[in-house]
Amino acid sequence: MARILGIGIATIDIINHVSSYPAEDDEVRALSQQQVRGGNVTNTLVVLSQQGHDCDWCGVLIDEADTAIVEQDLQHYQINYQHCQWLDQGKMPTSYITLSEASGSRSIVHYRDCPELPFSHFKALDLSVYDWLHFEGRNIDELSRMLQWVKLNYPTLRCSLEVEKPRPGIEALFELTDVLMFSRPYAQSRGYQTAADFLNSLNHDGLMTCSWGEQGAWLKHQGIVLHSAAFPPEQVVDTLGAGDTFNAGLISALVNGLSAGLALEQACRLAGCKCGQTGFANLDKAL
Repeated sequence: MARILGIGIATIDIINHVSSYPAEDDEVRALSQQQVRGGNVTNTLVVLSQQGHDCDWCGVLIDEADTAIVEQDLQHYQINYQHCQWLDQGKMPTSYITLSEASGSRSIVHYRDCPELPFSHFKALDLSVYDWLHFEGRNIDELSRMLQWVKLNYPTLRCSLEVEKPRPGIEALFELTDVLMFSRPYAQSRGYQTAADFLNSLNHDGLMTCSWGEQGAWLKHQGIVLHSAAFPPEQVVDTLGAGDTFNAGLISALVNGLSAGLALEQACRLAGCKCGQTGFANLDKAL
């Protein structure tokens, strides 16, 4: 078991389940609706907690009624959030999600009135108690200061970075991390149509992965590129959070000492299990 700190956001996800995705200007009835905790890094921590790790989250919480949804879910999965910054103004970030039962795909409209976590808050944390830090690739200026602080003051502490979206300046963070986790949209935004070509274009001393949906995922480490096929469920039910689950599977395998190839396969297997169910419950039994 490792002690892991995740730095990123939590959201309120309002999920409308529809039989199939509506065309523009259509009016459709939702089959059901859920309001749940979301957010990339907290999703990853929920899965890591189920894999037996001791997980903490550091982000921003707003003192308002909807925050109870986030708190209750984190408490359920035994994720400590005492390091969070609390604010008395604003609104918890909210994602309005349309989930198609026909395909399992999801479309998201995101609204936020919540500031990002500042470096000044992060700097006050005692990081010596952690085995791994996982960062969500956002809030680039402050995140750069956080990563430089870690490298200077905790040089042996391993750090991973999720790179989901092409944010201005995010490339400057790559050299400050040990593990980079890229998405297909990010690779395509850089002009690459295969994960292998994209990873081979990068010069990074650590470990890098790039997930590619139904084609599986690729990993590059010490100049060697590996591939794992996807492990799709019998029926795709819900792809929301599959990438976050992949990241959790990879981190869990690496902190447990598995080889790069086995870590990649475990991450793909876990993500496949997630796609076969709604939400993140019972993923401790998936492997």
